[in-house]
Amino acid sequence: MSTAITYSRYGSPDVLTLTEVDTPEPGPGQVRIKVRAVAVNLIDLKIRSGMMDGVFPAEFPVLPGWDVAGVVDKVGEGATASVGDEVFGAASVGGYSEYALLDQPLAKPKEISFDIAAALVTVGETAYRGLHHLGAGEGDTLLIHGAGGSVGTIAVQLAVSRGITVVGTAGEDDIERLTTLGATAVAYGGGWVERVRAAAPQGVDHVFDASGAGVLPDSIALVGDAVRVITIADMSAAQHGVRFTGADSTDRFWQALPRLADLIAVGRLDVPVRRTYPLAEAAQAHADIEARRARGKVILLP
Repeated sequence: MSTAITYSRYGSPDVLTLTEVDTPEPGPGQVRIKVRAVAVNLIDLKIRSGMMDGVFPAEFPVLPGWDVAGVVDKVGEGATASVGDEVFGAASVGGYSEYALLDQPLAKPKEISFDIAAALVTVGETAYRGLHHLGAGEGDTLLIHGAGGSVGTIAVQLAVSRGITVVGTAGEDDIERLTTLGATAVAYGGGWVERVRAAAPQGVDHVFDASGAGVLPDSIALVGDAVRVITIADMSAAQHGVRFTGADSTDRFWQALPRLADLIAVGRLDVPVRRTYPLAEAAQAHADIEARRARGKVILLP
């Protein structure tokens, strides 16, 4: 037996409970890791609340979390990693736990911490995927909504490194940081369209919405075609002819993670971890995120 965070009904953060669970056993090709860090993602909160029941229906009890990093302690037949390896990736059995299973363990570069490796998984893959689907390239101008968030920050850095001109909407507290990353940052909220037009008089070619703040109609008007807009956060996307990416589990680019980890290792990509909590304080972590007391990437430490 081992400990994990589970919940047996939708609700507020206090449904999260530290419980005893059976320690998972790796199947063919899988590895079991002793979890050293697990990331808390906004999708975890949305699923826990029941908001995503139509997309990700829960089978109770739920053991949440996907993004983990740790040390391999047991391997299944044909596994691609060995006992003692430091790895990271998306857990096939919930990550808010002492032990997790990985179908595709990725070698963690020694230069990056377990916290950073866990923080990278979902947000790094999501940022890469959004840019890939948009097809923005050198010389284009890209508008990123929610550029100050975890996905947006990575998307900004990847886009700038590809020679793309980036304009990002963000809160006032994030504008200076985004400027240092190479973006032209403008405040979100009323009047954002005019501020973006002023920041990009040459026009906007593509829009990556990582905010879900009801910006799709005006974004389409900016670029002139819904095909040039993508969202990871606005469930009304289909009503506007905009592609929503994230609901299809087969639409993933996990193969991009080793390259992103290497970029972190050599100092060319920054994935800041803002706060860590003991695993037992998962409910407090969720509550703090919902109350906006914990900005940036949050990590649980089993």
